Amino acid sequence: MRDKAIESFDKQDFNTSFYQFNKSKALFEVIKDSVNISYILIRIAEIHQRNGDYYGSKEIITEALPYIKKEVYSASANNYLGIADKELSLYDDAIFYYKKAADEYTDPLYKHGPLQNIAVVYTQQKKYVEAIHILDSLLKSLSSKQLKDKAIPSDKSILLDNLGYAYFKKGMNEKGFQLMTEGLQIRIDTKDTYGSIESYLHLADYYSKKNAKKSDENALLAYKAATKLNSVDERLEALQILISNDNSSNTPNYTQKYFTLNDSIIKVRNNFKNKSAKIKYDSKKEKDENEKLRLEKAENLLSLQKAKYMRIVFVIVFIFLVILIAILIRYYKNKNKAIEFKSSYDTETRIAKKIHDELANDVFQVIAFAESQPLAVENTKENLLQKLDDIYGRVRGISKENNKVEVGTGFIKSIKEMLSAYNTSERNIMSTNLESVHWETIDEIKKITIGRVLQELMVNMKKHSKASLVIIKFESDAKSIFINYTDNGIGCEKMAISKNGLQNMESRIETVKGTIEFDTEPDKGFKAKIVIPK
Repeated sequence: MRDKAIESFDKQDFNTSFYQFNKSKALFEVIKDSVNISYILIRIAEIHQRNGDYYGSKEIITEALPYIKKEVYSASANNYLGIADKELSLYDDAIFYYKKAADEYTDPLYKHGPLQNIAVVYTQQKKYVEAIHILDSLLKSLSSKQLKDKAIPSDKSILLDNLGYAYFKKGMNEKGFQLMTEGLQIRIDTKDTYGSIESYLHLADYYSKKNAKKSDENALLAYKAATKLNSVDERLEALQILISNDNSSNTPNYTQKYFTLNDSIIKVRNNFKNKSAKIKYDSKKEKDENEKLRLEKAENLLSLQKAKYMRIVFVIVFIFLVILIAILIRYYKNKNKAIEFKSSYDTETRIAKKIHDELANDVFQVIAFAESQPLAVENTKENLLQKLDDIYGRVRGISKENNKVEVGTGFIKSIKEMLSAYNTSERNIMSTNLESVHWETIDEIKKITIGRVLQELMVNMKKHSKASLVIIKFESDAKSIFINYTDNGIGCEKMAISKNGLQNMESRIETVKGTIEFDTEPDKGFKAKIVIPK
């Protein structure tokens, strides 16, 4: 199949060749013959270039790179990448790939190809000195003993023509004309019809500013040779020169031919792109189907064994999951119990400290007062009763701070009463949107947690903040309850938060999978943002 593809390519039947190369590639992929795969992909890339599809050519060569062994086709691949980039006017990229190709060729004569291509790019970039230097050096090396026997006339004619053209473009017309003429004569003597097209085009360009008639003659010779060999791009270039010269009554005819030919080649190349895309798609589809069949056969062979092992694995995994779930349940239960225990312990510790700090000394003073003062005296009795009433009031306050939270229909009322208890003539407590939350849908544990956390915030505010205004805003969405606490107190350093008894709030919130964030700075008030999932 590969040989048939090469034969079709030589006959310029590129569509057939493209199809045959793709079929051949699929066969070589089965036996993993990377050398032939890379060769075929490079030839396919060449077909894309022959049809003016330079982007497609680069895509195919990129596909070939993983298969290419450096010593076999790497240089050729880089040379084709250079050609594609040159035609796409990506001159710097083209030179990069040409240089890589020249470095990879081990035969000195083979190096001539990419080096000549570099010189052609330099000429297009108007870097005539660099182009002349390369071409002159190659021409001299072609005459050396090492290459003389291996070289063929066309090698020399290409160098002479390109070197002469570079000299002409640099302004050295006489020398350029002499070299281009010498190159053309070799091509005529060796019947190199394809090579002569380039010579005629260069000479047509040479004469275009000096002798329009001779320019037309050379352009027509190029056009006839290109027509004979079906070289469409060269025909278009020859017609462009004839149209540009505008030296005869045939110019309208040349213009019509140019547009007709250009439209035709665009159509042909678009058809090629469509056909090549379909061929690649069909080839990939066939490959995928074959791979699918192979996999299905392999799966059928393994299915019985898999079924047996899957039962065993399923049982093991099931047992493992049951054990893991049991461990996780136990772990989280213990974790929640530990958090609840710590929260209770912290509350008890706080109450004990408050009783000690706020009541013990007062009770001791009352006892001392009762022992040292005559109770029969009316003022003394009233003074004692007043002190006992103060102590009783403080006990009730501590009790209110830590009494049972109402979780039923009276939850909103109990929260309001608790908050209002901290209202004074010097401090205003405001709560907003408390009724907007559907508290009847919230479970009791979360209501208790919210009540206790609000109590903690109030106690902390009363003890530390010196605030005159406290605002507590309630909000909710489908998933969470949001409580935003703000006061205008003295605030504190963030590092000091843990010292103010606020860690107890964090423990409570954590038990219901909620979060609490504090935001405070000295003299800038205190803020807390609480989020509790519903």
